[in-house]
Amino acid sequence: MSSTAPALEALSLVPYPVLVVDGAGVVCHVTPKAAALFPGLHRGGSLGESVPAWLTEAHTRRATGGAAGEHGSVSGPVGERSFEAHPTVQDDGNVMWWLVDDTDHQLARQALQEERERTAFLTEASNTLLSSLNLERCMDVTAQLAAEHLADAAVVIAPRSAHRLPVVICLRGGRPQRFQWDVDPAEVPGLAEALQGFPPVPSRWIDPAYAPEWLVPEGFGPVGSIVVTPLPGHGVPAGALVLLRRSGETAFTDGEEVFARLFAARSGAAMSAARLYAEQSSITQTLMQDLLPPTLKQISGVDFAGGYRASKDHERIGGDFYDVHPASTAGEETFAVLGDVCGKGMEAAVLTGKIRNTLQALLPMAEDHQRMIDLLNGALLSSHHTRFATLVMASAVREGGNVRLRLTSAGHPPTLIVRADGTVEESRARGTLVGTFEKAPAATVHETLAPGEFCVLFTDGFAEAKGGPLGDEYFGEARLKAALSHCAGMPAEAVVEHMQMLASQWVGSRTHDDMAVIVIAAPRSHHLSAVDGHTRGRFTA
Repeated sequence: MSSTAPALEALSLVPYPVLVVDGAGVVCHVTPKAAALFPGLHRGGSLGESVPAWLTEAHTRRATGGAAGEHGSVSGPVGERSFEAHPTVQDDGNVMWWLVDDTDHQLARQALQEERERTAFLTEASNTLLSSLNLERCMDVTAQLAAEHLADAAVVIAPRSAHRLPVVICLRGGRPQRFQWDVDPAEVPGLAEALQGFPPVPSRWIDPAYAPEWLVPEGFGPVGSIVVTPLPGHGVPAGALVLLRRSGETAFTDGEEVFARLFAARSGAAMSAARLYAEQSSITQTLMQDLLPPTLKQISGVDFAGGYRASKDHERIGGDFYDVHPASTAGEETFAVLGDVCGKGMEAAVLTGKIRNTLQALLPMAEDHQRMIDLLNGALLSSHHTRFATLVMASAVREGGNVRLRLTSAGHPPTLIVRADGTVEESRARGTLVGTFEKAPAATVHETLAPGEFCVLFTDGFAEAKGGPLGDEYFGEARLKAALSHCAGMPAEAVVEHMQMLASQWVGSRTHDDMAVIVIAAPRSHHLSAVDGHTRGRFTA
């Protein structure tokens, strides 16, 4: 196409700025819209004197035969607007540039890109924050992410603890630092309210010149703008987030404050979950302390040892339990009980706890095993619990070099007594399980252990352990008795360890029932001691 006069005149009707430039960069024609866009641009003038450098460079490349850009078009700013320049090479070698205002499109694309980046950041932040249930770790991550992506520095403040505020500060490019502050949050506008969960104060209301020294990280310099936003939690505030920008930097925009609140919502949820987990973990640990096995050695001259293996490796409590209650005065019997509640896991553990607490309350009646069983049976029946339990009671006292035992079984597997010569005897104690029938009759038998002899109270998890070479054979009472026969004369702790080792080897990694065992032995020498000196020993599993 040639630059004929009629054609050039017709360009004035085009709704876009248009200019024609020859190969030497001399302007051949300018439409009124182009003249309005580029003041000083006129016919015969040099292109580079009146248009932005990006357009001049594009024309030079086009005039020398190079590509101006994708599809031959280029784009760049003109003042505060953005334009796309599309070239058309005419027959005479001149280049006609059509300029299209694409500011709105650029803003839309930029907004879309920013939204994608923010969404990706929030997703990454959520995944990182929720990957840990440690409160200090969540505060560190919150401060570091906020400093890297939202501000020049971030301060994460948790609710007051022991008259101090737990604080984490992080500078952009730095590592989080933890502090305990004894300060007044009211010195920062909106901070005290944010810690209580109230809506944030707009940053334009906060004069950065009055920021207290304790809020500004060391070496940060003058503060230019501040954002304070709450960290909302699950029902209660999780803390507050303070964002700082240096003086001379662009102040926080309304959009940035809104985005900061979105980030704070995710951070607060993670911190709240971590705090809740820590509280529940602490409560669980406190409650579990009474369920852990005591160190059983000698109690009033009688050797005691106990062991437990849960049905699942990750569980610490279940349906098997044992308690050992030392005598309060010398010469009295030490009371021990071992039991097995129907079922496994937490449901069985609930009934186990009821049985243990009931038996502990009945300790003043420990001289009468049948009376204790009757009262326990009545308590379980009145609770309308659908589970039942078996148990065996043992009262032991040292008499000279021997140990005198009273054994009572409530539907439990027979107690085994191992004599000094390796003979294994079954106790004659028999009875009815508790928690099912209106009455639970049981017979108490008396046994005597000579020095080196011991009595084994165990749950059926040992005899019913399934495994062996083929993986489908029960360990059985015959193997158990044979194994105990070889333990004659061994200390009580060694007997427990041997039983647990055999059971572990037999079942391997297969499923099995809970296994609990108590060994009561008459030591070969006489030493007096107690569980932890004076305390009663208790264990449930």
